Amino acid sequence: MWRDGQIGVPTSNTIYKYWAKVYDEGSEEFGLNGGRVSKLTIRKLNETTDLFNFDRGDDIPPANDEVEAVVNIILAKYA
Repeated sequence: MWRDGQIGVPTSNTIYKYWAKVYDEGSEEFGLNGGRVSKLTIRKLNETTDLFNFDRGDDIPPANDEVEAVVNIILAKYA
């Protein structure tokens, strides 16, 4: 099932938008870090540049440490 949402980072006053395809069970083959998320895209709110993209494999790595932290927050949410 597709999920979307926003995550705010108070230290930089940045809001990130994400879209995630989340399954009921994790997949070592297709899931991000073997988890339930098989597709994930992250952008800054109201921007069009992907800062992270995973589509059953790494497409665009995290643009910086902050985006990597946002990825980890999303993975924890859908663990």
